[in-house]
Amino acid sequence: MEHIEKFRNPDYIKALVLQIHTVSKKIKKEVKLMEVCGTHTMAIARWGIRKMLPENVSLISGPGCPVCVTPNQFIDTAIEISKLGNVKIATFGDMYRVPSGKKSLEKQSANGAVVDIVYSPLDALKIAEKNPEKKIVFLAVGFETTSPLTAKVILYARNRKLKNFFVLSGHKLIPPAMVALVKDKTHHIDGFLCPGHVSAIIGSEPYRVFPNNYGVPCVISGFEVCDILQSILMLLEMICGKRKLSVEIQYTRCVLRYGNTVAQKIIAEVFNVVDVDWRGIGMIEQSGLAINRKFTEFDAFSNFKLDVKISSEAKSCICGQILKGLKTPLDCKLYRRLCTPESPIGPCMVSSEGTCAAYYNYER
Repeated sequence: MEHIEKFRNPDYIKALVLQIHTVSKKIKKEVKLMEVCGTHTMAIARWGIRKMLPENVSLISGPGCPVCVTPNQFIDTAIEISKLGNVKIATFGDMYRVPSGKKSLEKQSANGAVVDIVYSPLDALKIAEKNPEKKIVFLAVGFETTSPLTAKVILYARNRKLKNFFVLSGHKLIPPAMVALVKDKTHHIDGFLCPGHVSAIIGSEPYRVFPNNYGVPCVISGFEVCDILQSILMLLEMICGKRKLSVEIQYTRCVLRYGNTVAQKIIAEVFNVVDVDWRGIGMIEQSGLAINRKFTEFDAFSNFKLDVKISSEAKSCICGQILKGLKTPLDCKLYRRLCTPESPIGPCMVSSEGTCAAYYNYER
């Protein structure tokens, strides 16, 4: 706890904020910095970091919540599978409540579907082992942080010769989504606060494309208030020319340049990189992970042939624009009126990493 408190020291916070204000005066334009990590989104809101910044520096939230960017097609598929006999769905808690049109796994559970909340893919595997008469389908949603765990569990399932364990892969990759945002002509991003958890797996090299090809600096940040403030300062110093435009690692206590190569090899063994749809952004090339042919026996998409009707987005919900950083929850007519954590209309209000949930809890 003493170590954590050093990253929350009021004197350090004041010193960093002062430096940020000093450097910002050298930048004669409005600066937009985007975080692409739900944990950062929550931390920024919880610590009130936006209120500490100069008027010409703003933080915008990107597609950093894996549950939020999961499209209706995935949710609708999971709901249709849950309707089949002798099937049990295993999912993280956030996905349980995410709406797709007027449907959700929570509502389907009330109608008789069997849905278990799990805390890791290994929990789902254990359920399959204990219930050999049932087909267990794990909803694998997450970025590079959680995909090695899913891959490892699939390897475990093969070694244990399980015939009743399946994975519905909704895993996505962060850097391709960042590229899509930088290329969006309706957008303007001056710098990225890169996700610490994801970067612990992939390292810093995948972000080189941003300063090299697009002139956008990147800093891989930790999650405490001093981490984030220092990362903002580093970005501003690169923007004003005080530091070389590059990818820097602020979160050096957890992130290495080349990441976790063991985890990367496990991902490559089990998954193929494919084009996938992101809520609010659309189809992004080479941004998703699909179970490869060697492990088809565990692929729910291959083993459950369904006629899935994709639900339309809720009217007036602007989660898509919020995920792109074009709007904030305060721009949404539904926010805090009809859409609340108790009665969510869009996924950004459901997830513990969603932008709308962060604003609702901390930035009223």
